[in-house]
Formats: sequence, C-alpha cells, structure tokens
Amino acid sequence: MSIDTASYIKLDEEYGAHNYHPLPVVIAEADGAWVTDVEGNRYLDFLSGYSALNFGHRHPALVEAARDQLDRLTLTSRAFHNDQFGAFCQELAELTGTEMVLTMNTGAEAVESAIKVARKWAYEVKGVGYNGAEIIVAAGNFHGRTTTIVSFSDDPAAHDNYGPFTPGFVTVPYGDLAAVEAAITPNTAAILMEPIQGEAGVVVPPSGYFAGIRRLCDDNNVLMIADEIQSGLARTGQLFALDHDDVRADLYTLGKALGGGIIPVSAVVGRADVLGVLKPGQHGSTFGGYPVACAVGRAVVGLLATGEFQQRSLELGRYLHGRLDELVGKGIVTVRGRGLWAGVDIDPLAKTGREVSMALRDRGVLCKETHERTLRIAPPLVITKDEIDHAVTALAEALQA
Repeated sequence: MSIDTASYIKLDEEYGAHNYHPLPVVIAEADGAWVTDVEGNRYLDFLSGYSALNFGHRHPALVEAARDQLDRLTLTSRAFHNDQFGAFCQELAELTGTEMVLTMNTGAEAVESAIKVARKWAYEVKGVGYNGAEIIVAAGNFHGRTTTIVSFSDDPAAHDNYGPFTPGFVTVPYGDLAAVEAAITPNTAAILMEPIQGEAGVVVPPSGYFAGIRRLCDDNNVLMIADEIQSGLARTGQLFALDHDDVRADLYTLGKALGGGIIPVSAVVGRADVLGVLKPGQHGSTFGGYPVACAVGRAVVGLLATGEFQQRSLELGRYLHGRLDELVGKGIVTVRGRGLWAGVDIDPLAKTGREVSMALRDRGVLCKETHERTLRIAPPLVITKDEIDHAVTALAEALQA
C-alpha cells in the first residue's frame, strides 16, 4: 500500500537524524534528467546530487555495469585481488594523465587520504620535522565533514562544537596568491584547494591564480592537491576544472560522479612517487576498490573517454549562463560558474534561496540553496536546451512569485 508525501516525511523526521534540511518532495523514480515523486509529479533535476549524477539518473551503461557485476562478484576486500581493480586503476590513470590510483569510497575519505599522504611525504621525502607538517587551505572551503576536515572549515554549521580540532592547517583568503606565498614555510607539505568552490556558491578564482599556486609549489617543494570531487569529471566543460587554467596538480581527489550516481566511489590520483609513500597496512578501506565500485567506475571512465560529456557541458554551459544572465537585475544579483555549474545570488530585497527553491519545486524544477541567498545549479550533463529553457523560465517565475 502506498503512502502519501506527508507520511514519508514524518517517517524521515521521526527516525532519521536531522542533519539535512531537504525540500518537501519524496522522490520514488528517476530517469535521465527527470525524477518522479510518490504522488506521480515529475520534476526536472537541476542539482544532480551535487554533481554525483553528472550522467543523469540510471544511465543505461552504468546500470548495466552494476547489474553485470552484481551477478558475478560483489566484495573481496583488498585481502585478495579481484578482476576489476587493476583495470579500473589503469583506465582511470590513463584518463586523468596520472600515474597511480588510491581507491576509497566517499569524497571525504579521498580528502582524508590525500592529507595523510601529503603529511607522510613531507616527513619521509621532504624532511619536515616530526609532527611539523602544515597544509595551506582556503577560506570558504568545503572538503567534507570528518573531524579533521571540519577543523579547517570556517563555516559555523560545519565547524562549531566539534572540537578539539586537528592542528596543522593554515587558512588563507581564496583567490589571494600573495597570501598563499606569505603562508608558505619550510614546514609546508601541501596546498589543498578546490579549483572552483562549490559549497561556497560556485566561486571561480581570478585568472592565473592556480598557475601561480603551481609555480609556488614548484619553487618551494610543496605538493599541489586539487579537490575535484564536485568540479571534476566534465562538470565544467573539461575533465578537470583545473584544466581551464592549463595547470596540473600533484594529487587530485575524485568522488561523486566517479560512482555514476549508483554507488559511492572515490579516489586519489596523482604522482607515483607521492602515493608510493604508502606501504601495506598503512592505509586502507574494506570497500575501497571493491569489484562493484570498480565495474561502475570503469563504465564512468568509458563515458568520459569519448569527450562527449565534456563537450556537452561546455556548449550547454554557455547556453545556461547566457539564459541566467538575462535574469540579472530581475531578482538575481550575480551569476558565477563554468560549464553546467552556476552559483546564482538572489537579490536580498527579493527572496531567500529557500523560498526560491520552494517556488521552483512548485513549478516542476528541483534545486537547492546554499548560504541562505545563493542557488547552486548543477543539472545532469544529459540535459537539453529545451529543458534548460524550461528551468530558467520556472526560475524567472519563481523570483517574481
């Protein structure tokens, strides 16, 4: 027997921890760029799981890969080899132009892993004194919600009342190259940043910023770590957002879209001499690199290897931003972003981001606010121009409603 929306929400609120504030819609089915709720209403997904659903809901190639693997082998742990792991690592390394792959599950695990590797490299290779390693991070960052990661968050919701905090992080303003240079010391192990800050509102740094960071890393024997968990894998019109700057990082953290919106898959990819500091027993995960994850990840790599989704994001992204720019001065103050990714600042004299998100829901489009007055727009890369028009029209109506 089916139950209505209110009953599902009541169950969520009664038994689920209240660590999210979802819109009051209960999704039961999905396909491509569209979802259907328990009452049969259809909505255009304009968020795509914070970029986890870059290829849309239930992409046939990804679902087929998962089903095929489920019929053969699900888990071995890394106590044994499996027939998917090595091929996944090779194919992902070749796609990303890197040398070695460390598989994990969630994005936060990938960032934690990169932090551990950078510190170990600093002590064993660079020669930083015991427990002295420092990592430079940016204000406004979002890299996950583990205890160590929130230690260097300046978002009160993520940070406050979770101490004592992990030391060893130095925060500088995002986009300020001089501040990065001033923060580097002989103890600096790495610079960890998002090429575009997602949770902060899809903030794009000034031109030349990451080229400057690359130069500073080279000059000071410091690792450059790019968190591409949200921005990577075709979201911005390139494989990596950092590719727009023609810059290569020493390590990249990947997640979200790497699992195709089906299962959690994450990885740290980069230089073999850096990831190679890990030896057996020093780091791991029971599910990291398990067969189903690798099978889906290989299918994701296959989709990206054609370049189709990068091109779609590039071309449709220009169209999306052009349409959104038409609303500046009509309830929108600013539009930022790259590719099919945009941060839209709502006029404070108009509505809050939550109010606009609710008005969009009423018009058949699902989106979500960040930091009160910003909409974070990230449609699946399978979206069409007509669907973008539908969403932007709904946004224009929502702003005036």
